[in-house]
Amino acid sequence: MAVLYIIGTPIGNLGDLTFRTAEILKSADLVASEDTRQTLKLLNHLGIKTKMLSCRAHNENLAAGKIIAVLDEGKTVAYTSDAGTPALSDPGAVLARKAAQAGHDVIPIPGPSAFAALLSVSGAADKTVLFEGFLSPKPGRRRRRLKELLDTGFGFVLYESPFRILKLFDDLADLDGKRYCCVGREMTKLHEEYLRGSIAEIRANLQKKAEKSKICGEFSIFVSGKLSDYLVNY
Repeated sequence: MAVLYIIGTPIGNLGDLTFRTAEILKSADLVASEDTRQTLKLLNHLGIKTKMLSCRAHNENLAAGKIIAVLDEGKTVAYTSDAGTPALSDPGAVLARKAAQAGHDVIPIPGPSAFAALLSVSGAADKTVLFEGFLSPKPGRRRRRLKELLDTGFGFVLYESPFRILKLFDDLADLDGKRYCCVGREMTKLHEEYLRGSIAEIRANLQKKAEKSKICGEFSIFVSGKLSDYLVNY
């Protein structure tokens, strides 16, 4: 039976790969991915040699048509993004929607997600947490969106590159430096690190790191809601 599997893959440590993910990748007739070079590393790790197809943000509509044609033949397709769960700040949503509209089963294979991983260690007491992912690199848009997120009163999670992390915290500290924050850097990887404290404290911490050496690694950031217990108890 033709099935499109949307697969969560490790965000760094290959030991986080699930048995079910490995089995699906081994049995798939086609592996579509955001970046075939990244997914090939995973397939090589598993000793899998399967036909691959690129399906990234810039060609997702076109690639979805090709994938649906394969599904129409009754074949199985597995889709992965570079790391983590597809469609969370990664491609995959367009493909999943179009495949379902074409009448095919679209099945999730749960796996790692930087969003869920960060929340699990943040100590977040917020009932509602918004997922924003990457903000605009344009300063004005980034600052306006941050203000909107802070004004909701809810907790939220952002992703950011090492090149803009200090600029992000400059804006956050200026808008509301008292909120509790938990930052994960290089999660599950060799240089994994977590910073916890107020936005102002973490900004100062990052500034000191930047003065000593170049800031490296991808960042995930949890910011508490306005009424979080952390504002009282942290």
